[in-house]
Amino acid sequence: MPVLEIIGWLGSAVLITSLLQTRVMRFRVLNTVSCAVLIGYNALVGVWPMVAMNVVLVGINLWVIARLLRERHDERAYDVVPIGVREPYLRHLLDRHRADIVAFNPDLPSDVPAVAEHAFLVSTGDQLVGVVLSRAGDTPDEQQVVLDYVLPPFRDFTPGEFVFRADGPFAALGTHRVLASPGMAASEKYLRAVGFVRQGDRQALELVDA
Repeated sequence: MPVLEIIGWLGSAVLITSLLQTRVMRFRVLNTVSCAVLIGYNALVGVWPMVAMNVVLVGINLWVIARLLRERHDERAYDVVPIGVREPYLRHLLDRHRADIVAFNPDLPSDVPAVAEHAFLVSTGDQLVGVVLSRAGDTPDEQQVVLDYVLPPFRDFTPGEFVFRADGPFAALGTHRVLASPGMAASEKYLRAVGFVRQGDRQALELVDA
């Protein structure tokens, strides 16, 4: 098979792969790569309308990627809304994503809201990003995370940071220390990113400004 034809097939394969992604950032990056490859292929075979289209798509993707990276730590782009642990919408959300939640938290109780005291929804614009559930810890100023779940499209980011900030909703509860749930133990990179540090056999976040 000629090298030029291989390039064309490669670009098409990456394009199809990008469309199968559920994560926003991963989709944009792979789509940009596929468009770049197809720009080269179509330029070599002289299909200029396709070159122009893919150049525009690369520009759009790069603009979206830049915006996503710029907003990933911007509190103006995300909202944290407290919700009652017995609210029907929360139960609907947890039931809808139960299989995915259990895959990452196999030891989670079947009735999660029953063991939680506080719940926070994270959103961006009109899109739901994730949910954090917690209960009281061993001391009045301590909270134990029961569940920190992020919907698949947003897993290339760390939206939980907006719940765990020193001026966030936990601080508003009078919390000085937040303990990670056992199910978060495998997410060492994520925990470090949102400020947790290892204390013995636990991961803890000290809200120093609380």
